[in-house]
Amino acid sequence: MKTAHTQYSILDLALVSKNHTLKQTYKNALNLAQHAEAYGYTRYWLAEHHNSTNIGSSATTVLMGYVAAGTTTLRIGSGGIMLPNHSPLIIAEQFGTLATLYPNRIDLGLGRAPGTDRETAQAIRSDFMQAAQLFPNELQKIQQYFSIENTNSKVRATVAEGVEVPIYILGSSTDSAHLAAKKGLPYAFASHFATTYLWDAIEIYRKEFQPSKHLQEPYVMAGINVILAKTDEEAQNLSTSLIRMILGIFTGKRDFVQPPIAMTHELKENLQNPQVHQMLKYSFIGSKATVKAQLKEFIKQTQVNELIAVTNIYDGKDRIQSFKLFSEIMKELSK
Repeated sequence: MKTAHTQYSILDLALVSKNHTLKQTYKNALNLAQHAEAYGYTRYWLAEHHNSTNIGSSATTVLMGYVAAGTTTLRIGSGGIMLPNHSPLIIAEQFGTLATLYPNRIDLGLGRAPGTDRETAQAIRSDFMQAAQLFPNELQKIQQYFSIENTNSKVRATVAEGVEVPIYILGSSTDSAHLAAKKGLPYAFASHFATTYLWDAIEIYRKEFQPSKHLQEPYVMAGINVILAKTDEEAQNLSTSLIRMILGIFTGKRDFVQPPIAMTHELKENLQNPQVHQMLKYSFIGSKATVKAQLKEFIKQTQVNELIAVTNIYDGKDRIQSFKLFSEIMKELSK
C-alpha cells in the first residue's frame, strides 16, 4: 500500500464564478496556489480549455507564469497542454522560457484532446485531426527540442535546449497509457471526469512500462473531485455548484459557476442519472472523517503515486478551506 508515499496536488481550470471578473478569478487562482504551497502540495496544474464561458485557463502558459511568479517552491504545470492545438517548437520555447525563469518548478503535461468543441478546434488549427493522430511524433519533437543534441539541428528551440522540464502524458482512455509506458514517462489519468477506463489504463501502463532516463518505475497520477467542509451536509451543499455545472455540460447550457444552494431532492435525483453518476464516480464529498475513509480505500485499490484534486467550488475561501482539509487528510494518511 502506497498511502505513506502518495503525493497530493491541484488541477485548476481557473473556473469563473457568477458575478466574478476574470481578473478576480486569476487573483483567486494565485491565492489558492500560495495556500497550496503552504499546505505541502506537490504541484499546481492549469488545464487548457477554449470557448467556455466559465473557464479562464485558455492561455495556459501565460497563467502559469503569473502563478509561478507569485510562488516560490510549488511546482507549476499544465494539466495539460493540448498538443494538437500547438506547434511543438512553440511549446518547447514557452516551457523552456518558463523553466529558465523558475528552475526545477515547471511541469509539461501533454494531452491529445482539443479541450474544446469541434468548431473551435478547427479555428485553432485547421488540421487538428491530423495533428492528433501524430501525437507520438509531436511528443518526440518536443523531447528533441529540449535535448542538448538538438544544438546541431537546423531548427532549434534555443531557449529549451538542456533545460529540465519533466513531461507527463495525460489520458482519458487507454490510448495514452500505451504511449506513456513506451516512452517511460509519468502518466496522469483524468478520472475526475473520464472514469470508465481508469483501471484498464493503469493496468496497461504498469504492465507495458519501459524504464527510461526520465523514469525508472511507473508513476501514476489520478484526477479526483474533492469537496470538503466541516460537515457532510455543508460539503453536499457546496457540491451543488458542481452538480449544476455538470448538468449544464450535458444539456448544452454552460454558464458561470453558480452559488451553492441547499441540496434538493431534484439534484439528488440528477446525481442518479447514469451519465452524471458515471462522470462523478471518483468524487469525494463530505467532512474530513467521511472523505478520509474513502480516500484511504481509493489509494489502497489503485496504488497511485499521486492524487491530483479538482475542487469546483463557487467561493474562493470555501475552496481554500477544502484544499486545506484535503492536505490534512493526506498528511494523516502518510503517518
